[in-house]
Amino acid sequence: MKLGDGVEQAIHSVSMLAGLSSDGVLSAAALAEFHGVSPSYLLKHLQALSGAGIVHTVPGPKGGYRLARGPREITLLDIVLAVEGPAPAFRCSEIRQRGPNPVGAHLFAKPCGINAAMLKAERAYRAELSRVSIADLQADLAVDDDGSIAARGCAFLELHERRTNNR
Repeated sequence: MKLGDGVEQAIHSVSMLAGLSSDGVLSAAALAEFHGVSPSYLLKHLQALSGAGIVHTVPGPKGGYRLARGPREITLLDIVLAVEGPAPAFRCSEIRQRGPNPVGAHLFAKPCGINAAMLKAERAYRAELSRVSIADLQADLAVDDDGSIAARGCAFLELHERRTNNR
């Protein structure tokens, strides 16, 4: 299964937003700059995250994005479904019933075994993604980071975070 680049961008963006102060927001342009991605492409995914209730949009020239829920309440599955949509990755179109020399419909009374296997794998994949929160990713990074990654993010936020309470 291949997920679009937007999933990676969305997960990293949500992770970055988790580092904001309680009254802080970050613009889409700043998020795109930090990750070295196209602002217009990232904006599309931020809108999807907003529509899914993962991020909150603050309008206006000093506006931007912040998390709509706490990092413990946002899972990787939430982000994947927001960006990619809820449809299963595998979609059975019953090609086993096509082609020359058709056989009786009674032979297709049971669901396609290939479809069943693929849906079972997707359920396992989604279950695993639902077990990993943004807070879990932050904790894992804290264990592996020598401080360089955290310092890079903090320095960027220091320059680009906008405060909504006009401080």
